[in-house]
Amino acid sequence: MATSIYKKLVSLSNVFYNEGLEKASVRDLTGAMESLHQSLKLDKNNINARNLLGLIYYETGEVVAALSEWVISKNLQPDENIADEYMDMVRNSPSKLEDINQTIKKFNIALNYCHQESLDLAVIQLKKVLSLNPGFIKAHLLLALLYLKAGNWDRAKVEAKKVIKLDTGNTLARRYLKEADSMLLPGESGKLVSDIASSGNDEVIRYNSGNEMIIQPLKKSALTRTGSIWGIVLGIALGVAASCFLILPQRIESITAGNKEKIANISEESDAKSAKLSEYEQKMASMDKQIKDLQAQVDSYEGVDSTSASMNSLMKAMDCYEKDSSDIEGIAAALENVDLDVIRDSVSPEFLELYETLMSKVGPSLATSYYNTGYDAYKAKKYDEAIANLSKAYQYDNTNVNTLYYLANSYAENGDIDKAKEKYDAIVTDFPNTKTAAAAQTKLAEINNSGN
Repeated sequence: MATSIYKKLVSLSNVFYNEGLEKASVRDLTGAMESLHQSLKLDKNNINARNLLGLIYYETGEVVAALSEWVISKNLQPDENIADEYMDMVRNSPSKLEDINQTIKKFNIALNYCHQESLDLAVIQLKKVLSLNPGFIKAHLLLALLYLKAGNWDRAKVEAKKVIKLDTGNTLARRYLKEADSMLLPGESGKLVSDIASSGNDEVIRYNSGNEMIIQPLKKSALTRTGSIWGIVLGIALGVAASCFLILPQRIESITAGNKEKIANISEESDAKSAKLSEYEQKMASMDKQIKDLQAQVDSYEGVDSTSASMNSLMKAMDCYEKDSSDIEGIAAALENVDLDVIRDSVSPEFLELYETLMSKVGPSLATSYYNTGYDAYKAKKYDEAIANLSKAYQYDNTNVNTLYYLANSYAENGDIDKAKEKYDAIVTDFPNTKTAAAAQTKLAEINNSGN
């Protein structure tokens, strides 16, 4: 009965895989991912589905997710697995790896700018992301959304079309495209056109340019009306006479009197310009400081990407294990940047599954190596070194009560009483009715009696 159900699940998984393959062949990547996820839910060992899902992630710019799928695939089927070729394609190109890291960092910076309402800076970062990885669909979609918010309907439309070209089944891109089309005037096809219409009395012309309506007086030719010509000629003659007999003498007198005022004004303007120049210099100094502060902020954003660093470290550890499973020191060095307490909420289930698989194979050996180093440091009263190594040992094997006990002692000897009490409490709670728990209770009593 159980065998029959298993065969049905495998068969149904292959049906969803074939469906995903068909959708991928017509570039319906969104639909393909949905089918492949369903296939893997039914049979997580479906290597073909997992490898194809990795290829689709890679095509959409999700390189880290792609590598995760291929690493899992390689772990499930070590021999004769095409995932090897896919990973070599990325690993053997240092420039490609650097572009991937830069893409992730800049996309995260753009997201932070969006959260801070610095949308112009987010647009700049997304353009840099797309210059490094033109197929990054999430970047195209976010850029289209920012253009929609800013009222740049044409640019939003262009970005949405790029996404649809990459992924014909992307519903979010189609929503953005529909929104942009609805905001453009009828008859537009990517470029703004003026819709000109005259008013009922033909005295003005009204036309739309973008989102604005322009009202312009209608120009009429004077040559079409002979009466207007004679009126203009008579007006010119009267104007010349008035200038000669009335306006001109007063103008000369006004110019003579105004020259003195101009000299005084020039002197005042010179003083004012000097004052403004000093003010501008102060503003420039202030702007330079702001630029430096912003640059420091950007640098700090670029330096913070623990999830990406953890993924890279895990991949290096897996690679080291595949080459030589006995190289415990190499595997331990590769895992230095992986701290599950920090990144657990931000990594995928596949990452955790891969990490736990690796730990089941090398965790006890890693724990023993770190414990021996930490214990020797504890005996030598090198408590900082002992804390670092014993913490790692307990991370890789949390069933060894001696590791936790010497870690607590190291904290106590190093003066970190709060941490020591925390570890002693953990011993009493997690390892009750043991000699070590009794010793931990004694240590806690001594600390409390000392007033700490």
